[in-house]
Amino acid sequence: MTKENASTNLGPCPLCGRDMIDGPSVERHHPMPKSRGGHETVALHAVCHRMLHKVFSEKELETFALEFKKLRAHPDMAKFVAWVAKKPPEFCDPPRTKGRRPYHRSR
Repeated sequence: MTKENASTNLGPCPLCGRDMIDGPSVERHHPMPKSRGGHETVALHAVCHRMLHKVFSEKELETFALEFKKLRAHPDMAKFVAWVAKKPPEFCDPPRTKGRRPYHRSR
């Protein structure tokens, strides 16, 4: 494997448990939302990050912060995690909603 083709394994995703490979399939998540004073970030799969923000409000995310076990226990998240567990680590599902502003990815 050449240096330009080398991928960095970032370890398991705290939400789904699949390996994270550095690249467009990984985003940074503020466990304590920025709007609530959060500064710390953790790496998550982009698809997992989008699902978190789809299912939970900022107030709920503030309550759970880094308690990914509790986040996974939510019925919608449990169903999502079971579905995404079958996908490869680099899976990146683009948003399907038209007319909305593109999802912001921090790096």
